[in-house]
Amino acid sequence: QLQLAESGGGLVQSGGSLRLSCVASGFTLDRGAIAWFRQVPGKELEGVSCISSRNGNSNYKDSVKGRFTISRDAAKRTVSLEMNGLKPEDTAVYYCAVRRLLSDPACALMSQRYTDWGQGTQVTVSS
Repeated sequence: QLQLAESGGGLVQSGGSLRLSCVASGFTLDRGAIAWFRQVPGKELEGVSCISSRNGNSNYKDSVKGRFTISRDAAKRTVSLEMNGLKPEDTAVYYCAVRRLLSDPACALMSQRYTDWGQGTQVTVSS
């Protein structure tokens, strides 16, 4: 059974940095994709970044390009999201999600394509 555990959230001042990690257990993520989504209460879930397990291709939400970097370890069991230059509008609960099989060359930030989700970690950026 695939389980995802996020960590690394917290409170940071505007312009600061955080590194989120997502550890997968019970499944080898070698043919799918892993993504980070975020949600603010009362607003829709939005995709932040994703990475293909097979080729490492990544995709980012426009507003985080150049500030956030997604990466995966060699064993493909941990995916990290390095967040720099954080802004108050980045405040949200961040979720790690897995798409087990990816046939496309690149992943997409479409939540309905991801079947497994973590519990989320809170990121709060103060102004």
